[in-house]
Amino acid sequence: MALIQTVSAEDATEKVKEVYDQLMATARTIPKPMQMMSASPDLLAIQAQSLGHYFRHPTLSFSLLAHIRLLVAHHFNYPYCVDFNCSILQMLTDITEEQLVEIKNDPSTTLLEEKDKAMLLFVLKSVKTPDTVAQDDIDSLKEMGWTEKDIFEATHHGADMVRHGILFKAFKMAD
Repeated sequence: MALIQTVSAEDATEKVKEVYDQLMATARTIPKPMQMMSASPDLLAIQAQSLGHYFRHPTLSFSLLAHIRLLVAHHFNYPYCVDFNCSILQMLTDITEEQLVEIKNDPSTTLLEEKDKAMLLFVLKSVKTPDTVAQDDIDSLKEMGWTEKDIFEATHHGADMVRHGILFKAFKMAD
């Protein structure tokens, strides 16, 4: 059982209801991490706004972002988001279960375009071993056409998964 009280869809009011209604309209579900965020309606609203930014992002593709979430969650042992993002990728792409297993074992085997793959690998490096990131890493991405804003926002998206995974585990949301 979760250690904090969250708001169910049936009991949602005000800000929480507004966010839940948006989620149901776009995703047709209220993911458990968003239910967790209902413990703080203000932070839930901020999280929803952040997700909206990424869903409408002009350069970071939906597939790239799902790969980032999946592989950061996999590395930090956040099973709920691993399963959720695997499902999303299987629903919206032609990726197979076997390919997902291979990508989790070796992210460089992803079928993303080279530019997106480079960004994915950079984000993984940044969240796993941030002290090893160097100017050459940034320069390589820029040479591929990524902007500093893209690089920062993709890395922010990956780092957010670490935060959510910690909160999810701390408050026993999977129980």
